[in-house]
Amino acid sequence: MAALVTALTVLTACGDDGGSAAEGSLTLYSGRNEDLIAPLLERFTADTGIDVEARYGNTAQMAAQLLEEGDRSPADVFLAQDAGALGAVAKEGLFTRLPAASLDAVPAGFRSAGGEWVGVTARSRVLVYNADAVAETDLPASVFELTEPRWSGRVGVVPTNASFQAFVTAMTVVDGEERTREFLAGLADNEPQIRDSNLAVLEEVDAGTLDVGLINHYYVGELAAERGVAPDRLDARLHFFPGGDIGALVNVAGVGVLTTAADDPEAQAFVDYLLGPDAQTYFAEQTFEYPVVDGVAGPSGLPALAELTTPDVDLNDLDGLEGTIALIQASGLTP
Repeated sequence: MAALVTALTVLTACGDDGGSAAEGSLTLYSGRNEDLIAPLLERFTADTGIDVEARYGNTAQMAAQLLEEGDRSPADVFLAQDAGALGAVAKEGLFTRLPAASLDAVPAGFRSAGGEWVGVTARSRVLVYNADAVAETDLPASVFELTEPRWSGRVGVVPTNASFQAFVTAMTVVDGEERTREFLAGLADNEPQIRDSNLAVLEEVDAGTLDVGLINHYYVGELAAERGVAPDRLDARLHFFPGGDIGALVNVAGVGVLTTAADDPEAQAFVDYLLGPDAQTYFAEQTFEYPVVDGVAGPSGLPALAELTTPDVDLNDLDGLEGTIALIQASGLTP
């Protein structure tokens, strides 16, 4: 745990040293963007009367903070961007087991094998490309092709992002650590364009200053909505890697309840709300992610989740966050 805290950039300490949320309220550690989540929290409070004190940071930072704080944490619930961070927190015994009703609300592949966390949305890794710069016939069939000379200086990546880290972890699980090292080294040697966010990569691809980038699928929908246009009016397009390539990893954003809040009805109410039709519809329509609960339509203009040819990855195996960060650092993609 100490090594993980050292490897990650930990947020400065916030709040008091512990204690659960007051009655009728809860404290949320959110590894998801405030612009995306705050409107949903407002709806939750309006519908339930439960106030939420939300503390935001990137998922890796919030996971590291929870590991550092342990059972002294003021957090009741952790909302994370990927299964790897949830698994890292669960491995330290900081999550309580969720009720069967919560776990059974989603497919088995989108929840913890031990019942400590549950996915609330699904998202696919994709290659976003500029339609004027890259012809469909020239798109790579595998993410491993991005280390080839023809992609030198043309690929945008965000190595500090939790989704990129989870993708790298999945690569070690499926293709082995040695091939992953080779991929990361090849990518680093190929003059990638390092950026601080997926949105920054997408905006540059859409503007034509970058040819391609590795991001999550839903950012294109968000950018189109921000500009008031349909996604097909953008110059950025999505390429879903075919054939079960590791570049097409489908991960989840998910939620876990801290053991210190195991008996707090407010925490369970929040989990139930995230898995309910209102929140699932919000995610599909406002954040363009795939719902994980039956009966809720997915985001428009995208292939259905069931139609994606995804790699065979158990999301429970993505909890090796410390090792992944070390691999990325060793490759030279991050300091």
